[in-house]
Amino acid sequence: MSTAVRFSVIVTNYNYGAFIDEAIDGVLAQTRPAHQLIVVDDGSTDGSPERLAERYGQDPRVTLLLGENGGQLAAFQRGLAVAGGDVVCFLDADDCWRPEHLARLGELFDARRDIDFAFTDVELFDRQVGRMCYADRALDLGYTAVSTYMLTHWYGAPTSAIALRIDWARRTLDLPASLSTSWRLSADNCLVFGTSILGGRKYFLPTGTVRYRIHGANGWWSHRTPANEYLNRFRSRGLIEHYARTVGLDARCVELAKHEFKTKPAPTMREARRYAGLVRLRQSGWLRRTEQALSILWSAWRRRGTLPVELRGLG
Repeated sequence: MSTAVRFSVIVTNYNYGAFIDEAIDGVLAQTRPAHQLIVVDDGSTDGSPERLAERYGQDPRVTLLLGENGGQLAAFQRGLAVAGGDVVCFLDADDCWRPEHLARLGELFDARRDIDFAFTDVELFDRQVGRMCYADRALDLGYTAVSTYMLTHWYGAPTSAIALRIDWARRTLDLPASLSTSWRLSADNCLVFGTSILGGRKYFLPTGTVRYRIHGANGWWSHRTPANEYLNRFRSRGLIEHYARTVGLDARCVELAKHEFKTKPAPTMREARRYAGLVRLRQSGWLRRTEQALSILWSAWRRRGTLPVELRGLG
């Protein structure tokens, strides 16, 4: 009988003293208790360190790490250095979880030892209400290195909706100084891109348990300009190339696109179209590439029962 996985939760805070109690108390109230709760204060100047020490300093369930400001990536790394669980979850101090969050994730990681990285849907609240969801159902995404490398596709969610095996977290956050500076903030990209490129298996699990607080200009969409979009993609490509070099991956990986697609037990039609486009980039002849693209669309239709637009009229 397999042993239940142990969760290490890392809460990172920078000047979110107005919200952090709710984040921490939400972790402590989980129906499946965390093995370890680590709170990293990244040099806050709003009184957070004093508040945390007073409220949680004597709580044996909470490990407090108070220090100088280094950015989100450094806070992740500081927390990870003392983490001792099997799976690590990161939680931004202005977000919070419903009580069953770790229980839902635990069911997946306990049952599927081959899953390395899981992410959930996100409920927006406070100044904006809504839901961000990768798909309309749970999805075993299989392996995603080729799609991520060739298309910079982001198989993930914001920080508070991510969970991954602790060894994978350590691998993705082991970065050279040049990249550590570039990714001082938005470090969840390192977890998302790194796990994909380095060969982790991913799973989307909608839970309805992650609450993402909108309280001003903290949403990435508030900074979406053509220049920022370009710079974000430019930086992401550099990060992806770093991980790719460590495993010897380059553009020739497109030859494996069809094989990677087969690792997905029940892909969406959107995913099938993505991979059909990838196989068209192969170096084989036009007819062969077209046949493979159609076979991907056909196999996805057979599993889903919905005839894709690309195949209508071809019967």
